[in-house]
Amino acid sequence: MEYMRYAIELAKKGAGYVSTNPMVGAVIVKNNKIIGQGYHMRYGEAHAEVNAFESCTESPEGGEMYVTLEPCSHYGKTPPCAERIVKEGIKKVYVGCLDTNPKVSGRGIEILKNAGVEVITGVMEKECKAINPIFFKYIEKHMPYTVLKSAMTLDGKIAAYTGDSKWVTDEEARHIVHIMRHQLKGIMVGINTVLKDDPLLTCRIKGGIDPVKIIADSRLSIPLDANVLKGECIIAAAKNHDTEKKKDLEKKGAKVIVTQGDNKVDLKELMSRLANMKIDSILLEGGGTLNYSMLSEGLVDKGVFFIAPKIIGGKNAKTPVEGQGIDIMDNAIRLINTEIKKVGNDIMIYGDVKNVYGDN
Repeated sequence: MEYMRYAIELAKKGAGYVSTNPMVGAVIVKNNKIIGQGYHMRYGEAHAEVNAFESCTESPEGGEMYVTLEPCSHYGKTPPCAERIVKEGIKKVYVGCLDTNPKVSGRGIEILKNAGVEVITGVMEKECKAINPIFFKYIEKHMPYTVLKSAMTLDGKIAAYTGDSKWVTDEEARHIVHIMRHQLKGIMVGINTVLKDDPLLTCRIKGGIDPVKIIADSRLSIPLDANVLKGECIIAAAKNHDTEKKKDLEKKGAKVIVTQGDNKVDLKELMSRLANMKIDSILLEGGGTLNYSMLSEGLVDKGVFFIAPKIIGGKNAKTPVEGQGIDIMDNAIRLINTEIKKVGNDIMIYGDVKNVYGDN
């Protein structure tokens, strides 16, 4: 167990760098000591198993490997890891969870067993699966894994009645948000957020990767000098949009996706098309209208809410989720598998959105 637990911690180091691949960690053990270790560091580069072999302090022949995900069996950007394991003479492989990618899906295990390698599957399976919800959602549903993030006061406001929202939470909470921006492929807001705040939507941590900016803007009302247009930006529009503005935005390098909704962005279509563009995960930092639309259409997988110990009141002050709302309490959208964490002076509550994906 301790070796698989260590492999899981190694795998997590790939967060934000390996999209659309899974995070994977591998540990090679011989005579009850670790002789090699590795993780998948970047998309298109060597897999965890290969990096583990390359780090070996002695011959791995006759050793054992602990790997969080079934070794690959196909030629992609790198050769099959299952064949490399056989070649290196590993006698036993402990696998955390199986790969549901149709290109692998049991074939890696089959290659190992056919070569006489003993294979033990399901080792810390739940924990190994838990590090790759993005990968499994993307592979099985071909839709982005979406995390709704919001920060609010104790009385449920995301801004004062004047519109001022800087800052609801303290620096520690905002730092976590920037880690999330690094770890998730895209970041999505509505046009009202752009018009009100003119945000950059970048990742401001050392070594972090900026997410792809996705703006839901039905009529293409976005100013041509908006900050979000600096860097990679996708703008989703409805059919009844400003066609001349579309040309101007494309000249500035923005990608404009026109969905089939007449006057409103078709969000399900948008998510499918983003998946086709290899955007496997999204941080939703929308206002109340976009958040409600995404939730009510079953497009949110996880909720992350920061609550600041502040009270501002105001019947017209904005809240995290608006729209029409739920009719009766029994029909409320629920978070399950919830966890609560103290972050500086603030509280972080997060969990899975029930019945959106799998058996939540």
